[in-house]
Amino acid sequence: MILRRKTRDILVGSVKIGGGAPISVQSMTKTDTRDIRATVAQIRRLEKAGCEIVRVAVVDEKAAHAISEIKRRIRIPLIADIHFHHHLAILSMKSGSDGLRINPGNIGGKDRLKAVVSEARARSIPIRIGSTQDQLKRIFSNGSGSDTGSHGDECLSYIDWMENFGFRQLKVSLKASDVPRTLEAYRLFSKRSDYPLHVGVTEAGRGTGPL
Repeated sequence: MILRRKTRDILVGSVKIGGGAPISVQSMTKTDTRDIRATVAQIRRLEKAGCEIVRVAVVDEKAAHAISEIKRRIRIPLIADIHFHHHLAILSMKSGSDGLRINPGNIGGKDRLKAVVSEARARSIPIRIGSTQDQLKRIFSNGSGSDTGSHGDECLSYIDWMENFGFRQLKVSLKASDVPRTLEAYRLFSKRSDYPLHVGVTEAGRGTGPL
């Protein structure tokens, strides 16, 4: 029998994550989020396939504004995927996103992070810290001899930033260069934190065509 570790829980829209809740299935669209019709059509196909949470790329303000209309036409919670531009994270939340995925390697420093976290806290919107081993090494180098161990250490340092802003509605993903290192990173991190985990597979599948 496999025993799951006990984590704190968060809510992504109506879906409970962690705290003994069933493992939920999340996917990401391959459409241009600014194309509302195509994005909604793909999300509806994902819904039929059993997807419980969906993530969309927010590449500019038009994509952020599109979230409100996309949300109106779908049934599952929607995550805004943000890179580089913290103001897009804030705009996505104002447009109705149920959660954020941000990357500590490119969000732009503590001041911008604080602005995002403050908005998320005011709206009770959870954030997934999506990180890769190489990206975090560049930010929180601690001289650890273990790549995967330092990966977890670096993520915990980033979490500390957010907790200092009074924010704890977090889930965490750790990606390394291969599956064994990824699993090791999660195991080491789990011993030191009770935040729920997001286990992701980048570019999953064999490229058999669009959904």
